[in-house]
Amino acid sequence: MTNPVQTDRKVTIGCYIALAFAIVFFSGLLKSNEWYGVFDFTTLNGSFGKVAYDVSETADGVQAATTSLRGKGGSGARDGFIFALTLIPTVMFALGMINVLEHYGALDAARKLLTPLLRPLMGIPGNSGLALIASLQSTDAGAAMTRQLKDEGHLTKRETDVFTMFQFTAGAAIVNFFSSGAVLFTLTTIDGSLAVSSSIGLAVAVMFVFKFVGANLFRIYLNITEGKEDKSDSSKKQNMTEEAA
Repeated sequence: MTNPVQTDRKVTIGCYIALAFAIVFFSGLLKSNEWYGVFDFTTLNGSFGKVAYDVSETADGVQAATTSLRGKGGSGARDGFIFALTLIPTVMFALGMINVLEHYGALDAARKLLTPLLRPLMGIPGNSGLALIASLQSTDAGAAMTRQLKDEGHLTKRETDVFTMFQFTAGAAIVNFFSSGAVLFTLTTIDGSLAVSSSIGLAVAVMFVFKFVGANLFRIYLNITEGKEDKSDSSKKQNMTEEAA
């Protein structure tokens, strides 16, 4: 099935600049509390404040313990609603940014540069590259951008399924790894040697490679199941034709 969306827009130097900005913006490279953090998606997306749920007396006075906006001990539909509420700003912000970047030609530049790479690797077009980069930092942003690409016809259903498998295999891999998993590489044994002998770079590389492996295993699965469905449909049509005759 060919992509229904065709574009005659010329890819200019401005498009490549917009693409470069998008890669830096969604990659998390500039995630910081310094001034340059304003060019990072997660930093600009921010976070909700804290809600006090317990107060304890300390030697220095009264100190309030805090938790996230969702509070503590929630359950059922109400807790699910509050969780969904926390996703809305991220999704809206990501969609707004991708529309701005698309206006300046970032998707056209991504399509031209990344299609020769992503087509053989996962069978998806290059304009999904921004969503791929965003998904390494935020599952919400990656999912929102992928949904928009699907709705606008840039991705077929099959391409969307494969791309979704890539994203949610070790979702938000970079952020989650460096915020929690990387601490394991600092652990030491009793004699002072490192408890983990491999490097952080190797761990990230293995994780990233197997995201592609997972996507391609799903491609194989789709080839098998869609092939069976096609044969089943053909058999049904043949039987219906014979019965009608």
